[in-house]
Amino acid sequence: MAIAWVFPGQGSQKPGMAEGVIDLPGARERFDRASELLGRDLLAICAGDELNDTRHTQPALFVVESLLVDALHGQGRSARLVAGHSLGELVALYAAGVFDAETGLKLMRRRSELMAAAGGGAMTAVMGFDRDELDQAVAATEGVVIANDNSAAQVVLSGTPEALASVTATVRCKRAIPLAVSGAFHSPFMAGAAEAFAAELEAVPFADARIPVLSNADPRPETDATVLKERLRQQMTMGVRWRETMDRLQAEGISTAVEIGPGNVLSGLIKRSCPGLGTAQIATSGDLGQ
Repeated sequence: MAIAWVFPGQGSQKPGMAEGVIDLPGARERFDRASELLGRDLLAICAGDELNDTRHTQPALFVVESLLVDALHGQGRSARLVAGHSLGELVALYAAGVFDAETGLKLMRRRSELMAAAGGGAMTAVMGFDRDELDQAVAATEGVVIANDNSAAQVVLSGTPEALASVTATVRCKRAIPLAVSGAFHSPFMAGAAEAFAAELEAVPFADARIPVLSNADPRPETDATVLKERLRQQMTMGVRWRETMDRLQAEGISTAVEIGPGNVLSGLIKRSCPGLGTAQIATSGDLGQ
C-alpha cells in the first residue's frame, strides 16, 4: 500500500487541539520552545480565542503536526510522498528531513509575522462554479488571482475587495464566502513579505529530502534541497496548486492519503475529487495506534 502524508494549513485549527498531542514525547518541550520564540504561552493560546490570529495559528499548527510526525517516525512509519497545504508545506519539508524542528519553528514564526503584517487585500472562497467562466473573469479583472486552487469545485481568490466583489458578481456560483484573514495571501500582495521571507530562507541550510515533496508552487515530486527552497520561496506570492497535487498523488500510484493534523479539510477535498484514493486522519495521539 502506497501512502502519502498530507498536512493541512490555516483554517484547520481548532481550540483544544493541543490536548490531543500534549502527552506525546517532547511535546511540552516543543510548546515551551515555541512560546519562548513567540513571547506568548502557545499552549494557552491553543485553548482560547487568540488561536485564530495568524501569528499564533501558524506556529501552533506546526507544533501539533510536527509532533505527530515525530510519533509516526518513532513507530518506524514513513510515506512515499509528502505534501502540505500552504503552511503545511513547511511541515511536509520537516517530515521529509529537510530541516529540524527548531528551524521549522523559526521559519514559521517569521512567516506568520510577515503574513499578518501584510495587509491591503482580502480573500473569498468560491464554490460550485463553471471553471472556464471563473478563469475568464479572473483574467479580465485587475487585482485578483486564484490563491488556492483546491479542487474543480472550490477555489479561494485573493485581491482587492473591489476586484473580488467584481468577480463574484460576474461568476455564477453556489456560494462565495469572504474569509476572515488579515490580507490577500498567496498573491502579488505578499511580494514584500515574500522578499523578507526569502532573505530569511537564504541563511537557512536545507538538506535533500528523504521523501519526495510535492510543493504548492510546483506539485512534481522533488528531493533536491535547492529546488525545494526555491519552491518554498515562491509560495507566498503564488497560488496553492492543491487540485494538481491531488491529481499527482493518483498519478504516482498513492493508494491512501493520511491527513496529519486537526480536522479533515484535505481528506474531504480528496474524497470528493479522487474517488479511488483512500483517506485517513491522524489528529491526536489516540489516532496513532500501537
